Amino acid sequence: MKRNAINNLIKLKHDEERKPMVLKGARQVGKTWLMKEFGKNYYENYVYFNFDEEDELKSIFDANKNPARIIELLSLIAGKKILPEKTLIVFDEIQECPSALNALKYFKEKANEYHVIAAGSLLGTLLAKPKSYPVGMVNLLTVTPLTFDEFLMATDEMLYSYYQSISKDQMIEEVFHHRLLEIYNNYLIIGGMPECVDSWIKYKDPARIRQIQRELVQIYENDFSKHNGKVNSGRILMVFRSIVTQLAKPNEKFMYGAVRESGRARDFEEAIEWLVSAGMLNRVYNISKPEHPVSAFEKLDQFKLFLFDTGLLKHMAGIDNSAILLKNDYQFKGPLTENYVLQQMLGQFEVSPCYYSGRIGEIDFLIQHGMEIIPVEVKGGEDKSAPSFKKYISEHNPSSAIRFSKRGYRKDGMITNMPLYLARKMKELL
Repeated sequence: MKRNAINNLIKLKHDEERKPMVLKGARQVGKTWLMKEFGKNYYENYVYFNFDEEDELKSIFDANKNPARIIELLSLIAGKKILPEKTLIVFDEIQECPSALNALKYFKEKANEYHVIAAGSLLGTLLAKPKSYPVGMVNLLTVTPLTFDEFLMATDEMLYSYYQSISKDQMIEEVFHHRLLEIYNNYLIIGGMPECVDSWIKYKDPARIRQIQRELVQIYENDFSKHNGKVNSGRILMVFRSIVTQLAKPNEKFMYGAVRESGRARDFEEAIEWLVSAGMLNRVYNISKPEHPVSAFEKLDQFKLFLFDTGLLKHMAGIDNSAILLKNDYQFKGPLTENYVLQQMLGQFEVSPCYYSGRIGEIDFLIQHGMEIIPVEVKGGEDKSAPSFKKYISEHNPSSAIRFSKRGYRKDGMITNMPLYLARKMKELL
């Protein structure tokens, strides 16, 4: 598998202002693999240290703040000399050793010629508390499940080459359109978790995928029960398990009462924040005005929550594969498709997507692109009826308006219809 994040790591490696790199993201999205792959392919060698498996490592950082001494001791443990710029130092499960996380600032200040990369489970929850890590002293990179283009590259390289060549307003031949829609349907079922994608490539067995997804959900739920911070782990679990119900409602806005009868914001807002920081949920705020800058108009008490991986959401919702593959209109098709589109849009634009609901109805997503505010409509099939969307366009006259659906890539008046498989190329095709 190839991951787009490798390009970000290469760029950071050669950046004159380079700092120690910290990868964050949900468990099992491939952070460890990415660090080792980066060390293997872009350095003479790498040394790997896991704070969860090697308890004695912690004493090195608890007792020393001098990077030169730390390097000397790590070299002895690794059994090889750690060379400036030539050896990548990999710290895994760094959340188990706060003094190691804190030591990254000493590497930046006193020994920046040594290249360090770190990652850990639930690290986002730690990084959400600025006092717990060296703010401004590290480069942060979010690692997500495989996006559609990465999935396509892993499963069909020839089709990926064609996909890469698609440019703005290009006609997509029918044969390629249908093949790409097939891969899109597969992606809804399999998702982007590396273990699921790897299993699909090797065995093409949906039963194995279901089993892996079941185990992954259990791993995450066990993580909540192990969590012993000040946020109640039971409430984290309740919010996580309510996501399918929340998204299945006619109005997908998050309702605390859908988590627990008479539930209130004060009961669950910390649990939500924890899940968002851990990379498990993506939050999209409603805005009061579709104007630049959208962040100034966010309604902080009105938001939707989506799962970080569409394949896991499909599994948690209990959707049968045949519903997706036979193109039926099935329950939960809309929310699943929206979850997919959001997953592909994240990271493309500097400002996170939001949504808008006013007297004209609801716009699925709004994207701030430079000074432009771009409305986005998401359709799970070929249907193009969208009265709210059309009314919004006539009232606000945006320079671009995007409808994602299973229809071909074409202009319909003011609206550009993009096939769902192009969501990952949205910014490039604007």
